[in-house]
Amino acid sequence: MTGKNVTECTGGARAISDTDLQDRYHTHCDPRLNAEQALEMAFLVAELLKKAKLAKGRPMVEAAE
Repeated sequence: MTGKNVTECTGGARAISDTDLQDRYHTHCDPRLNAEQALEMAFLVAELLKKAKLAKGRPMVEAAE
């Protein structure tokens, strides 16, 4: 994961494709998610965890106001 505007992983809300990878592919090792992709992934994982918890009948904890 990086805060830099890289195109090293495909997919995401902007639908980065294989042809887009060459635009800003900066790493010489493992590809990284850019900030937008990482944030999107965090929300998707949170939604999956929420659904799994509700499926088990566990109540969700509400945030304090």
